[in-house]
Order: sequence, then structure tokens, then C-alpha cells
Amino acid sequence: MASMVGGAIRSRPTLEPTGDSIVSRTARWLIVFASLLLATGFVLPLWHVGLIAPQYPEGLGMLIRVNTVVGVKEQDLNSINGLNHYIGMKKIEPDTIPELKLMPIILGVLVMTGLGVAALGNRWVLVGWATALGGLQLAGLVDFWKWEYDYGHDLDMVHAIIKIPGMTYQPPVLGSRQLLNFTATSWPASGGWLWVLAAVSAAGALYLTFRGRAARTRSMAPHPLATAALFAMLALSACAPVGPAPIALGTDACDQCRMTISDARFGGEAITAKGRILRFDSVECLAAWAATGEQGKSAHLYVIDLQHPGRFVRADSAGFLRGAMLGSPMGGAVLGFISLAKAEEQRTMLGGSVVGWAALVDAKRIARGPG
Repeated sequence: MASMVGGAIRSRPTLEPTGDSIVSRTARWLIVFASLLLATGFVLPLWHVGLIAPQYPEGLGMLIRVNTVVGVKEQDLNSINGLNHYIGMKKIEPDTIPELKLMPIILGVLVMTGLGVAALGNRWVLVGWATALGGLQLAGLVDFWKWEYDYGHDLDMVHAIIKIPGMTYQPPVLGSRQLLNFTATSWPASGGWLWVLAAVSAAGALYLTFRGRAARTRSMAPHPLATAALFAMLALSACAPVGPAPIALGTDACDQCRMTISDARFGGEAITAKGRILRFDSVECLAAWAATGEQGKSAHLYVIDLQHPGRFVRADSAGFLRGAMLGSPMGGAVLGFISLAKAEEQRTMLGGSVVGWAALVDAKRIARGPG
């Protein structure tokens, strides 16, 4: 708009975005879509943590919502707290978790500001909102990991009924993990997957906005594009499994001796160059496989830490007791630990000699003989 002041035409200031700051109509609708997806967190569960064991074939589970934690079935949370009591873990009490009081407020602010960003249509406001969205989602995963770490490590060993020295019970943030005879799983629930889609939608809005600016100005604008790519990777990378996978006790068979794997304290895995996962019931079997030729040299090798059943460590950095008093599945009495130092600490109690991974493989290669 313009007005006549002293015979001159002067433009009135406007709040509408102009020129390179404009966000396209499609990008605005993507922001609206992302905001509505985030709002589903008020009614849908965000995360699912499950437990499966022979004594609980139907499984136990809990759902994390934006303001509380509940059981998948009515009594599941009580059952999980009962099991936690046996091993010294704290009771899960939603009313004592401060994040559950803050999350509804943060979510409400994100939804309302997202709709405001779509209405305003300024690209730098969009960058700020998308950055806050990605940062808060990442911070939420880190906080969830810290919460699980506290529950799995801060144990009341005075009142615990089952006591295993050095054992911890932290569930995974994503994926599955063997904890004694339980298989613990952790994945986004329906609301969590919709939040992933919201992050992808926000990344799409960023991409469209800065792609359009690049077309108008014939410039690359590298930093905003890198930001958009980062959000897309953060949203999608959670779905890609990395490293060794949990062993299904009583179901998986050893790829070397073909025996069923039944003891969570022993064993290992090899991930071949093509991504295939091979499972072994003992350190001896993994070493025998690795000694067979070039196939073993190109694989990522992992062994189970005896002090943390079900937890994998890289074989080349682990320490081992050979000839220990505690027998292993194949009778070789080879025990794996997270490091040579840990193996040395346990030697006085378990006996045997401390060796590294290379020595175990060399011994198997010598035993096989030439060819």
C-alpha cells in the first residue's frame, strides 16, 4: 500500500514476506501436514518397549505416551515392575518422571508455532522451526537413552533377589537386546512413526524452499540444503539396523557346529562383507570359522561379554580366558570379556590364561593344519 505525504508517494511497511524470503504454497502445506502429524502425539502412543521370554510367551509391553507410561495390556506395567524388583531395578512410576509433565507443553508449542510458520511463510522462520523440531526429537532420544541407562544400571543390590555381579539391564533405544532369558525390544509406536514422517515433511519443506531460491538466484545456498538433508537423515536413519543382531536362544543354530544356541553368556556373530549375519554358540566356533580363509578376514566379528550376557563387543578388542574353570558350550572353556584388562581381573577367580583374539584364531588355524 502507498500514501501521499507532502506530495511524495511513500510505501507503508508490510509484514508479508517478499522476494527470496517467500515460502512456496506446497512448502507451507507440508509444514501444516507436519504440525498435524505432531499433534497426533496427544492421542497416540509414541514408543513401545516389549519383553518376551519362555515364561511369558505372549509377551509383556509398555507404551510411552506424551504424558504417561502404560502397559500394553492392563497388568503389563505391574508385571514388569514385579520382574524389575527381582533384579534390583527401580519401579517405573510415571508420576515421578518430569519429562512426562514437560512433553505436552513442548508438543503444544511446536504444533502451534508450526501452523504460525505456515501462515507467515518466511523461510528463515521455517529454518528456525525445523531446527527446533529436529533438535527436540534428537534430544528426546538422548534423554530416553539416559532414562533407560539409569534404570538398567542403578540397581538395588541389597534387596535384589537375583544377583549377577557386573550384570546390567538397560534395554535398547532401538532394536532388540538379550537380557538374561528375556528378549527386550524397543521401537517407535504409531505416534512415533508419525513423528518421523513429520520430520521428513519438514525436511521436504526446507528442500522445496531453498531449491526454489536457488532456481531464482542461480546460486547453490549450501548451508540450508545441508540442514534439510540432515533432518531427512535423522528421521530415516533410526530405521536402519547396525552392528550385530540379538540371538534368539533356543531357536538360532550355530553356523559352525549347527548346534542350537541356548546360553546367553557365550557365542558371537560375524557380519560378512555382503551384510549376512552368521551366529555362533561359542567363541571357539567363531574362531574356527574365522580361521577358514579369506571370508573370515573380510567380516566384522563380535563376541559376547561373559559379564553382560547378550552384549556384543568387537572380537579384535576383546580379551579372553582360555582353559578357564567355567566350561563353554563346545568344551573349550574359552570365555570372552570386553577387554584384556577385564579378562585379567577375572583370571584369579576363573583360572585359565589371558589371550587376545589373534591368538585364538592362530591356534585354530594351526589345529586345522595346512590346506
